[in-house]
Amino acid sequence: MSTIEKIQEEVLVAESVDHNNQIVLYNDDVNTFDHVIEMLVSICDHTTIQAEQCAILVHYKGKCTVKTGSFEKLKPQCSLLLEAGLSAELV
Repeated sequence: MSTIEKIQEEVLVAESVDHNNQIVLYNDDVNTFDHVIEMLVSICDHTTIQAEQCAILVHYKGKCTVKTGSFEKLKPQCSLLLEAGLSAELV
């Protein structure tokens, strides 16, 4: 394996590992659909339609992955969701 091939493989592995983290949002009996949607739009950069779909999935399925990416990028977003009163977990 050439040096270039080895570097390309390392980059692919790093990119793959980088996106294994996710924020999971859980259903609760406290927050309104509007509040959840507003927080997903403002904190997770969702479109309104994305946020509405996630809110519906959380309501009917009990949870939904709302964001994937690197741990470093997701940690502050998850913290902000928690501060907003939502039930979320970084996994």
